[in-house]
Amino acid sequence: MDANLKIAEAVRQACLAAALQAYEDSGMSGLCGEGRWEYVIDVLRHLELRTIVQQCLTVEGRAAV
Repeated sequence: MDANLKIAEAVRQACLAAALQAYEDSGMSGLCGEGRWEYVIDVLRHLELRTIVQQCLTVEGRAAV
């Protein structure tokens, strides 16, 4: 798989994992359906993409961003 595609896939997986966890956590906190999704969006907006990309590049043996 192309290195750029691997990074894109890692970012997608990180976003999905963060979204699912945020949705579950917010539900356990008692938020309604709309509030849960608002929380998910906020988590995704603050996701540390640079860290994810740096980890991918380190695994690939390339210089970090």
